[in-house]
Amino acid sequence: MKKLCILVTGIILISLVVSSLLSSCKSTDTSRLQIITTTSLLTYIVEQVGGDSVEVTNIIRASQHPGDFDASPQDIQKLADADLFLYHGWPGEAFVPGLIEAAANPDLTVVTVAVAGNWMTPPVQITAADLVAAALSDADSSNTDGYEQSAEDYKAAVLDKANDIQARLSGTDVPGAATLCSFWQVGFAEWVGLQVVASYGPADLTPQDTQELIDSGRAENLQSGRDAGKAIATELGCARVILSNFPGGYDGTETWEQAIDRNIELILEAIAP
Repeated sequence: MKKLCILVTGIILISLVVSSLLSSCKSTDTSRLQIITTTSLLTYIVEQVGGDSVEVTNIIRASQHPGDFDASPQDIQKLADADLFLYHGWPGEAFVPGLIEAAANPDLTVVTVAVAGNWMTPPVQITAADLVAAALSDADSSNTDGYEQSAEDYKAAVLDKANDIQARLSGTDVPGAATLCSFWQVGFAEWVGLQVVASYGPADLTPQDTQELIDSGRAENLQSGRDAGKAIATELGCARVILSNFPGGYDGTETWEQAIDRNIELILEAIAP
């Protein structure tokens, strides 16, 4: 069996200039609830729950870590024109209070959609769908029934996808495979069934950190890292997998379903005998 190495990263999105130009030219339908989100994770759930009753704009691209985001004048204007602003409440979203203050929008409703765990996992998606439906209903009570029904439909779709993935993983070497990964991916790795033997934080790894990870990997027959991951994986002779934490991280993964399928495919490819 090939050794498996999980590398967490927020990934890749191409055509950013084109996307930016398109969004700046997009017309606004003021009859719909105007919503701003901080990540593509929230954007996708809002689209599924809100449907035609909302117009949602995301401000942090899927290729960017929220902690690296710098608000632009265009982002401030988006918030100034919005009805509702949704964000996770993550430490990396420390820019949010300043952005809200700069927008100076007295009619803006701000909601923290705080759900513990990895947002790529089905349980978090299901909980977040209910919270988003509640936020939309509070801001637009005339469409409450529609939001609640759409949330139920999306939760059913998430459960179907979860069952499909578990069926795909059944009988493979993935469940129980020892894994070392970034703390960002621990929740996802554990949901998949991988055995997380050690994890590391967002800071650059010191030589001592790297050696400790290598020692853990040797003890458990597995390893991963971020920038150091390639060298560590080479040292241990194991596969290295780069997963995405956001829809749109890879080309062709604009939906949550596509993004989680891509992550599963990468894991299966790495651990295949």
